[in-house]
Amino acid sequence: MALTPKLQLRQSQSLVMTPQLMQAIKLLQLSSLDLAAYVDRELEQNPLLELHEGQQAVAEAPTDAGAVDREAHESWAEPAEPESRSSMEARLDTDFGNVFPDDAPQSPDRPAAPASPEPGDWSGLGAGGAYSGEGADLEAYVAERATLADHLERQLALAVANPTERLIGAHLIDLIDPAGYLREPLETVAERLAAPLPAVERVLAVIQTFEPTGVGARSLQECLALQLRERDRFDPAMQALVDNLELAARRDYAALRRLCGVDDEDLSDMLGELRRLDPKPGHMFGAEIVQPVAPDVIVRAAPDGSWIVELVADSLPRVLVNQSYYAKVVKVAKNEVEKTFLTECLQTANWLTRSLEQRARTILKVATEIVRQQDGFLTHGVAHLRPLNLRMIADAIGMHESTVSRVTANKYIATPRGVFELKYFFTAAIANADGGDAHSAEAVRHRIKVMIDAESPDDVLSDDTIVKRLHDSGVEIARRTVAKYRESLRIPSSVQRRREKKGAAESV
Repeated sequence: MALTPKLQLRQSQSLVMTPQLMQAIKLLQLSSLDLAAYVDRELEQNPLLELHEGQQAVAEAPTDAGAVDREAHESWAEPAEPESRSSMEARLDTDFGNVFPDDAPQSPDRPAAPASPEPGDWSGLGAGGAYSGEGADLEAYVAERATLADHLERQLALAVANPTERLIGAHLIDLIDPAGYLREPLETVAERLAAPLPAVERVLAVIQTFEPTGVGARSLQECLALQLRERDRFDPAMQALVDNLELAARRDYAALRRLCGVDDEDLSDMLGELRRLDPKPGHMFGAEIVQPVAPDVIVRAAPDGSWIVELVADSLPRVLVNQSYYAKVVKVAKNEVEKTFLTECLQTANWLTRSLEQRARTILKVATEIVRQQDGFLTHGVAHLRPLNLRMIADAIGMHESTVSRVTANKYIATPRGVFELKYFFTAAIANADGGDAHSAEAVRHRIKVMIDAESPDDVLSDDTIVKRLHDSGVEIARRTVAKYRESLRIPSSVQRRREKKGAAESV
């Protein structure tokens, strides 16, 4: 058979991932905070986008979304007449006069206010209460949050006079993590700075005398030892206790008494003093602010016993396309470059509004199906969680599993039982010993915790006993699975729990 070139026509279908489609998929998995930041960047770059904000205006406006958009476009197309400066100053004089009587306009029989500002005057109010147009910068009066590095550097400047040692100290302070620990070996630091190791050790010893006590430690034992030395409590018995913290974690009190050479009462006092120390002294300075979780969906009970699923309006930034502004600007465009720019801005704006609407609908659809599947959890609690996976939700709402996975990522739902991540409701299935419906792994984990919390000091449950009790209640589970669930709950073994309960009983 001869090989000859030829032309052939062929039809095929393929999915092309356009940049817009890739960006729409990315929007699905963004949290509410990340989405707000993304929308803010688009608002800065695109002159045709406007942020629709103000729930009060929505309450007074028509409920029809089209009417709201038309009113917004009309307001953009025909801006209000600007208020004259004289009328504005008169109104501000009246308003501020009601709030600050001392700054009200002066009457003829009342002496005028001094021209120079007095301490405590508002920078936005001039003499006689006239508004100068520049309000007080309240941020200038907010105290800056002190960081651990700044706190240590101020102490270093007072404690070390040698310039070389001060440079070494500044480098060591930069290496101290937010918890207050120095994780890098001193040999590496000395080699990097080309400084003698004794000099680095000497500077570190000075830093370890700074506040907070325990900062600059290279291990937990050294951190606790520094705090005990500062309290003059680092005797040989306490040193033996600090050197064997793993025994204290396992509640092996018999071994600790033997190593420290103390009786039960002294060991109890030493452990109590150890618990009062701060294992992370640096966290009191410049700790990161914990961002509270903002739910994207809220669930509330309906009068008929069903559940109402709603999107949280504050978590969904709403943007509008200013068509009137586009129509005005495109008419005065001077060349094709400007027209192309405006056309691209219009396309991007229209795409963003559609993507945000599609994202909101998808989140609501997925959350509604999750609530329907996990109705028992909302009504009766964690013990009634059902086994659930992405495929079950995807098949129920007619979407792909990857879409459901992206929607449930970084999204939270507020329920009568608390705020949960959407992924919390997806749990593995554990077979039923009697052949009935499977059990949720989260529900089984909860049952294990309840059993351990209810155990008595004289009857501590082993993993084998827990397996037997679960099997009697219809849960087919292996011993290693029980151990894994127990460790995920941070519950010690039965031996450690027995020691802990026995020690607590003896201390009482």
